[in-house]
Amino acid sequence: MDDDKTQELRTAHDALADFYVGHLAGWLEDMPVERSVLSLFGELTLAAELGADVADVGSGTGRLAPYLMGLGLRPHGVDLSPEMVRVARRDHPDATFDVGDLRALPFADASLAGVVCWYSLIFLAPADRPVAFRELARVVQPGGYLVTAWKPGDGTLRRIGASSVEFDRYWLSVDEMESRLAGAGFTTVFWGGRPADERETAPQSYLIVQRNGEITPG
Repeated sequence: MDDDKTQELRTAHDALADFYVGHLAGWLEDMPVERSVLSLFGELTLAAELGADVADVGSGTGRLAPYLMGLGLRPHGVDLSPEMVRVARRDHPDATFDVGDLRALPFADASLAGVVCWYSLIFLAPADRPVAFRELARVVQPGGYLVTAWKPGDGTLRRIGASSVEFDRYWLSVDEMESRLAGAGFTTVFWGGRPADERETAPQSYLIVQRNGEITPG
Protein backbone atom coordinates (compact mmCIF):
# COMPACT_ATOMS: atom_id res chain seq x y z
CA MET A 1 0.00 0.00 0.00
CA ASP A 2 3.06 2.24 -0.05
CA ASP A 3 2.11 4.13 -3.22
CA ASP A 4 3.23 7.61 -4.23
CA LYS A 5 0.33 9.34 -2.47
CA THR A 6 0.97 7.39 0.75
CA GLN A 7 4.62 8.38 0.64
CA GLU A 8 3.68 11.99 0.00
CA LEU A 9 1.29 12.02 2.98
CA ARG A 10 3.88 10.39 5.24
CA THR A 11 6.65 12.77 4.17
CA ALA A 12 4.38 15.79 4.60
CA HIS A 13 3.39 14.81 8.12
CA ASP A 14 6.97 13.99 9.04
CA ALA A 15 7.79 17.58 8.12
CA LEU A 16 4.78 18.96 10.01
CA ALA A 17 5.20 17.12 13.31
CA ASP A 18 6.82 19.91 15.31
CA PHE A 19 4.64 22.54 13.60
CA TYR A 20 1.51 20.68 14.73
CA VAL A 21 2.80 20.48 18.32
CA GLY A 22 2.85 24.26 18.48
CA HIS A 23 -0.12 24.96 16.21
CA LEU A 24 -2.56 22.64 18.01
CA ALA A 25 -1.34 23.25 21.55
CA GLY A 26 -4.27 24.00 23.84
CA TRP A 27 -6.96 23.65 21.16
CA LEU A 28 -8.84 20.85 22.87
CA GLU A 29 -9.01 22.81 26.11
CA ASP A 30 -10.78 25.61 24.21
CA MET A 31 -13.26 23.29 22.46
CA PRO A 32 -16.10 22.16 24.74
CA VAL A 33 -17.99 20.48 21.89
CA GLU A 34 -15.01 18.27 21.01
CA ARG A 35 -14.46 17.37 24.66
CA SER A 36 -18.13 16.55 25.07
CA VAL A 37 -18.16 14.25 22.04
CA LEU A 38 -15.03 12.45 23.22
CA SER A 39 -16.48 12.18 26.73
CA LEU A 40 -19.68 10.66 25.37
CA PHE A 41 -17.62 8.16 23.39
CA GLY A 42 -15.66 7.30 26.54
CA GLU A 43 -18.78 6.86 28.64
CA LEU A 44 -20.44 4.64 26.04
CA THR A 45 -17.29 2.58 25.56
CA LEU A 46 -16.76 1.89 29.25
CA ALA A 47 -20.47 1.20 29.79
CA ALA A 48 -20.29 -1.54 27.14
CA GLU A 49 -17.93 -3.45 29.51
CA LEU A 50 -15.61 -4.56 26.72
CA GLY A 51 -12.49 -3.19 28.31
CA ALA A 52 -10.73 0.15 28.03
CA ASP A 53 -8.39 -0.46 25.07
CA VAL A 54 -9.07 1.93 22.20
CA ALA A 55 -7.11 2.84 19.09
CA ASP A 56 -6.41 6.45 18.25
CA VAL A 57 -6.08 6.04 14.48
CA GLY A 58 -4.16 8.90 12.94
CA SER A 59 -2.96 9.94 16.38
CA GLY A 60 -0.53 12.53 15.06
CA THR A 61 1.33 14.25 17.88
CA GLY A 62 -0.69 12.32 20.46
CA ARG A 63 -2.62 15.38 21.62
CA LEU A 64 -5.77 13.38 22.45
CA ALA A 65 -3.99 10.82 24.62
CA PRO A 66 -4.10 12.74 27.93
CA TYR A 67 -7.80 13.47 27.56
CA LEU A 68 -8.65 9.89 26.60
CA MET A 69 -6.64 8.55 29.52
CA GLY A 70 -8.44 11.00 31.79
CA LEU A 71 -11.71 9.37 30.71
CA GLY A 72 -10.41 6.00 31.91
CA LEU A 73 -9.49 4.68 28.46
CA ARG A 74 -6.20 3.10 27.36
CA PRO A 75 -5.40 4.71 23.98
CA HIS A 76 -3.03 3.04 21.53
CA GLY A 77 -1.96 5.59 18.95
CA VAL A 78 -1.30 4.67 15.33
CA ASP A 79 0.01 7.07 12.71
CA LEU A 80 1.43 6.79 9.21
CA SER A 81 4.21 9.26 10.01
CA PRO A 82 7.26 7.98 11.94
CA GLU A 83 8.08 11.54 12.97
CA MET A 84 4.58 12.08 14.39
CA VAL A 85 5.01 8.87 16.36
CA ARG A 86 8.42 9.99 17.64
CA VAL A 87 6.99 13.31 18.83
CA ALA A 88 3.97 11.61 20.42
CA ARG A 89 6.19 9.18 22.33
CA ARG A 90 8.38 12.06 23.48
CA ASP A 91 5.52 14.24 24.69
CA HIS A 92 3.18 11.53 26.01
CA PRO A 93 5.31 8.73 27.46
CA ASP A 94 2.40 7.24 29.41
CA ALA A 95 0.59 6.23 26.20
CA THR A 96 1.65 3.86 23.41
CA PHE A 97 2.21 4.93 19.80
CA ASP A 98 3.24 2.95 16.74
CA VAL A 99 3.65 3.54 13.02
CA GLY A 100 0.77 2.01 11.08
CA ASP A 101 -1.59 2.36 8.14
CA LEU A 102 -5.35 2.78 8.45
CA ARG A 103 -5.75 0.29 5.60
CA ALA A 104 -3.87 -2.43 7.54
CA LEU A 105 -4.25 -1.73 11.24
CA PRO A 106 -1.82 -3.44 13.65
CA PHE A 107 -4.54 -4.91 15.86
CA ALA A 108 -6.09 -8.37 16.07
CA ASP A 109 -9.69 -9.03 15.08
CA ALA A 110 -12.20 -7.76 17.65
CA SER A 111 -9.41 -6.74 20.02
CA LEU A 112 -10.54 -3.21 20.87
CA ALA A 113 -13.38 -1.67 22.83
CA GLY A 114 -13.37 1.31 20.52
CA VAL A 115 -11.64 3.46 17.93
CA VAL A 116 -11.06 7.19 17.68
CA CYS A 117 -10.66 8.66 14.17
CA TRP A 118 -10.16 12.37 14.89
CA TYR A 119 -9.75 14.08 11.51
CA SER A 120 -7.90 11.02 10.19
CA LEU A 121 -10.47 9.77 7.66
CA ILE A 122 -10.11 12.95 5.60
CA PHE A 123 -7.05 11.54 3.82
CA LEU A 124 -8.80 8.52 2.29
CA ALA A 125 -8.97 8.55 -1.49
CA PRO A 126 -12.11 6.92 -2.94
CA ALA A 127 -10.31 3.69 -3.83
CA ASP A 128 -8.98 3.33 -0.26
CA ARG A 129 -12.27 3.85 1.58
CA PRO A 130 -13.76 0.32 1.34
CA VAL A 131 -10.70 -1.42 2.81
CA ALA A 132 -10.16 1.27 5.44
CA PHE A 133 -13.71 1.12 6.77
CA ARG A 134 -13.56 -2.70 6.81
CA GLU A 135 -10.35 -2.48 8.84
CA LEU A 136 -12.02 -0.22 11.38
CA ALA A 137 -14.86 -2.69 11.77
CA ARG A 138 -12.49 -5.66 11.95
CA VAL A 139 -10.64 -4.47 15.03
CA VAL A 140 -13.66 -3.37 17.12
CA GLN A 141 -15.53 -5.88 19.27
CA PRO A 142 -19.27 -6.24 18.63
CA GLY A 143 -20.90 -3.68 20.89
CA GLY A 144 -17.84 -1.44 20.81
CA TYR A 145 -17.83 2.14 19.56
CA LEU A 146 -16.11 4.36 17.02
CA VAL A 147 -16.02 8.14 17.13
CA THR A 148 -14.92 10.36 14.27
CA ALA A 149 -14.57 14.09 13.65
CA TRP A 150 -14.18 15.65 10.23
CA LYS A 151 -14.98 18.61 8.02
CA PRO A 152 -18.12 17.83 5.98
CA GLY A 153 -18.05 18.38 2.24
CA ASP A 154 -18.85 16.80 -1.11
CA GLY A 155 -16.05 14.22 -1.10
CA THR A 156 -14.03 15.78 -3.90
CA LEU A 157 -10.26 16.11 -3.80
CA ARG A 158 -8.91 19.14 -2.00
CA ARG A 159 -5.25 19.93 -2.40
CA ILE A 160 -4.52 21.72 0.85
CA GLY A 161 -1.31 22.76 2.49
CA ALA A 162 -0.01 23.59 5.93
CA SER A 163 3.28 25.35 6.64
CA SER A 164 4.18 25.20 2.91
CA VAL A 165 3.56 21.44 2.69
CA GLU A 166 0.75 20.17 0.41
CA PHE A 167 -1.17 16.89 0.39
CA ASP A 168 -4.58 15.49 -0.60
CA ARG A 169 -7.67 15.70 1.60
CA TYR A 170 -11.28 14.69 1.08
CA TRP A 171 -14.13 16.17 3.12
CA LEU A 172 -16.88 13.54 3.04
CA SER A 173 -20.56 14.34 3.36
CA VAL A 174 -22.39 13.19 6.47
CA ASP A 175 -24.42 10.83 4.27
CA GLU A 176 -21.31 9.18 2.84
CA MET A 177 -19.62 8.87 6.23
CA GLU A 178 -22.71 7.23 7.75
CA SER A 179 -23.18 5.02 4.69
CA ARG A 180 -19.56 3.83 4.71
CA LEU A 181 -19.70 3.01 8.41
CA ALA A 182 -23.09 1.32 8.11
CA GLY A 183 -21.80 -0.79 5.23
CA ALA A 184 -18.85 -1.87 7.39
CA GLY A 185 -21.13 -3.02 10.20
CA PHE A 186 -21.74 0.01 12.43
CA THR A 187 -24.97 1.65 13.59
CA THR A 188 -25.17 5.39 14.25
CA VAL A 189 -25.90 6.36 17.85
CA PHE A 190 -24.98 10.05 17.73
CA TRP A 191 -24.43 12.72 15.09
CA GLY A 192 -23.67 16.38 15.68
CA GLY A 193 -22.10 19.38 14.06
CA ARG A 194 -21.14 22.97 14.68
CA PRO A 195 -20.20 26.03 12.64
CA ALA A 196 -16.60 27.03 12.14
CA ASP A 197 -15.04 29.13 14.88
CA GLU A 198 -12.70 32.06 14.27
CA ARG A 199 -9.69 29.75 13.75
CA GLU A 200 -11.39 27.48 11.22
CA THR A 201 -12.44 27.66 7.58
CA ALA A 202 -15.27 25.10 7.59
CA PRO A 203 -17.95 23.59 9.83
CA GLN A 204 -17.18 20.42 11.79
CA SER A 205 -19.07 17.13 12.09
CA TYR A 206 -19.00 14.39 14.72
CA LEU A 207 -20.30 10.85 14.58
CA ILE A 208 -20.40 8.01 17.11
CA VAL A 209 -21.30 4.55 15.83
CA GLN A 210 -21.59 1.13 17.48
CA ARG A 211 -20.25 -2.14 16.06
CA ASN A 212 -23.03 -4.62 15.50
CA GLY A 213 -23.22 -8.28 14.57
CA GLU A 214 -20.43 -10.83 14.59
CA ILE A 215 -16.90 -10.27 13.40
CA THR A 216 -16.04 -11.95 10.12
CA PRO A 217 -12.27 -12.60 10.23
CA GLY A 218 -10.74 -10.84 7.36
